[in-house]
Amino acid sequence: MMIQAVLGNPNHPEYGVATIPFPIPHDQYAHCMELLEALEIGDAIKVDCKVEEVDSFFSVLKRTEMLTVNVEELNYLAKRLDSFDTGEVAQFQAMAHKLDLFELKDLINLTFCCQQATVITDFSDLAAVGRNHYMNLHGGCAKTEELNALDGEETARRLIESGSGTVTPYGVVYDNGMKLEQVYDGRFFPCYYYKPNVITVAVTSKAEPEDTEHITWLFLPMVQEEIDRALLRGGITDSADARLRLEDSQLPNEVDVLLDMEYETLSDLSELAEATDGLSNADMKKLGAVVMLAKPENAAQIKNLAENLDLFDFAPGAHSPAEYGKYMIQQSGHFDYDENLDAFYDYEKYGSERMNEEDGMFTDRGYIAYKGYYSMEEVMNDGQSNHMAMGGLSR
Repeated sequence: MMIQAVLGNPNHPEYGVATIPFPIPHDQYAHCMELLEALEIGDAIKVDCKVEEVDSFFSVLKRTEMLTVNVEELNYLAKRLDSFDTGEVAQFQAMAHKLDLFELKDLINLTFCCQQATVITDFSDLAAVGRNHYMNLHGGCAKTEELNALDGEETARRLIESGSGTVTPYGVVYDNGMKLEQVYDGRFFPCYYYKPNVITVAVTSKAEPEDTEHITWLFLPMVQEEIDRALLRGGITDSADARLRLEDSQLPNEVDVLLDMEYETLSDLSELAEATDGLSNADMKKLGAVVMLAKPENAAQIKNLAENLDLFDFAPGAHSPAEYGKYMIQQSGHFDYDENLDAFYDYEKYGSERMNEEDGMFTDRGYIAYKGYYSMEEVMNDGQSNHMAMGGLSR
């Protein structure tokens, strides 16, 4: 938790308050919105939440107390700040103080440029101060030979003697010519990968040109309410008016190429992301092979396959009957393999016999075979759950 804010209704203080953690955890989002809705605040777009109290490591945010803010802006700001290291914390707080920033829009934009500033909190190591200042002037990176050749102390002395520093509670800050660029326009949040996610979708309104910069970024999986509120911020009230573009994916390429974003729905994509979130690398590879065998047509069918990977046998790297037979005997766990008897195993014969009895195929990833009782089509269309429950085969 980066920020804990006590929020109330500025027009009806008698309604009470709600204490909300920021960034709002994925599994608490709907509940937090319910708490705010009970106070008749928390609109996706409007500035309607009065900040009664802020508890945060970022003490500069105390200046937002008694202001009225938008809850989604506060959530985005908290996500940005949650990734900051110690140096960035000092840069953000010192520059917010120097520029006298209060509004969330300005504070959000500051997170994208405060790294240009130099903040001195300790004058005892001028060499380190000089190196940090040099790095700040060069976008946070420099070649090792440059830093080795740098006279850090002299660089620091020149900076201090320039007299351009501003004393703040967070150190002496030098803005180095930093400009507060309007990266965030007050409506569309810039793309920001706060935490690892499965699918990233860029959503735009069909009423806008295809190359519009008015993009709503969705990092799936997300709860439906969070998706709906994000679309509202983008001016989209009907999902039919949304244009989807697959921006990034952690899914196997075999899955990505099947997703036709013209026909997919955000709810199906989010459910697919939920079903595959947390899958191991081995299971992701297996899913790629399963998709090649089952030939699903949409995200909903792929989701059902992902939830039933145990209905498939997978021999990664097997591209011949012999390799398949060898994998099954040595590595599948179905047999007690004795390496001393290796010369007596006929891997090719065993592999061929199994393949003749299975519904399987070789893929670029290896051999995949379906071993379920009901058809793969039933599995893909979610018709298998009731059958399996009756047959005692439920997972």
